[in-house]
Amino acid sequence: MKCVKGLGFLWVAVLAAIFALSACDDSSSASSDETSVSSSSVESPDSSVTLSGASAESNGSSNETKDKSSSSENKSSSSTKEPKVSSDSKSSSSIKSGDSSSSKKDVSSSSVSSSSSEITDYVGLPCEGILSDGNTGKIYLCVDGRYVLYVPTESSSSGPYEPFDQTLPLKKFEEERYKTFTDSRNGRVYYYLTIMGKDEDGVKDTIDVMAQNLNIADVTLKAGENMTDDTKIERYCYNDDTTKCDRYGGLYQWAEMMGFNDSCNTKSCADLIRPNHQGICPKGWRLMTRHDFEVARSSTEYGVYGLRSEYNFTGNNESGLSLTGSGRYFYQERYEYIDDSFFMFYPKELYDGTVVSSQNISRDSDGSALSVESKLNALSVRCVKLK
Repeated sequence: MKCVKGLGFLWVAVLAAIFALSACDDSSSASSDETSVSSSSVESPDSSVTLSGASAESNGSSNETKDKSSSSENKSSSSTKEPKVSSDSKSSSSIKSGDSSSSKKDVSSSSVSSSSSEITDYVGLPCEGILSDGNTGKIYLCVDGRYVLYVPTESSSSGPYEPFDQTLPLKKFEEERYKTFTDSRNGRVYYYLTIMGKDEDGVKDTIDVMAQNLNIADVTLKAGENMTDDTKIERYCYNDDTTKCDRYGGLYQWAEMMGFNDSCNTKSCADLIRPNHQGICPKGWRLMTRHDFEVARSSTEYGVYGLRSEYNFTGNNESGLSLTGSGRYFYQERYEYIDDSFFMFYPKELYDGTVVSSQNISRDSDGSALSVESKLNALSVRCVKLK
């Protein structure tokens, strides 16, 4: 009996040991399974590029909307709306209000994918001028020293719109003489150059002038609509086609170009015109004057023929100014003279203040006409860099 009793205790001990080992294995297995599930639920870092604020040409979309919170303009006590662009006489009710400072692109270099040793996106990297990636077809603009992705918002009835090659009107000129400037308000890159010549009085002078027409807008209007919103930059595009603005620049009424309240289109605002008037030009630039035009014209052997681009405009572009036949919007609701004439307002009034001085160059003429133009028409704009 004693022997049997001893064996019973031994058997109980063996069973207890087996049970303990089994419980340990289950616990270990459960712990391992839990770890496995937890690990598989962890997401890998997103290698895609997130771009904040990158924009290009706009047909009135939010891509070109100004950063209203950064406005530093002084508000007038007048009930008349004040505009936004000109920094001159800001307290006047005839000056547009808003922010003429750049709308900064919030782009960080951390947005660039680091999942590969090969660069797959240039957003956020240091830049110099425009970049076209032949492998991906992407175009990058240089804004505030960093690349941003160019996302065209222009449309075309024939299908997706391919950005216009802005170098085409510059041909037949020493391309190395062109420099580039990025308008930080919308990320658009402009070519400009230095031109040496003589003004209308025969005095030698040098100007740094854009070789392209200005193209900036918060809103794109259609024929029949008037530029009456004094809180935004408004433009027309020839035939209401925004792709024409990409090729030829925007068309602007006189008060819009000057950065004035739209009431200045129907009354005199001569007392608001300032030397080196900025208008809707970018910060550090001013509107082109007749003085500037004469300096450019005198720089060529062939007069205005040397000012006109070869691109659809029968010139040889000897000066590098690269004028194109951008046409105009006639205020009686029609567009006219595309690829036939270049029109540009001067920041100067004539007569009773409802008409102004303008420059008119035709593709078939050897001369250039100093014309009288209604302020309600819409013409091209050129800008000159401040000295």
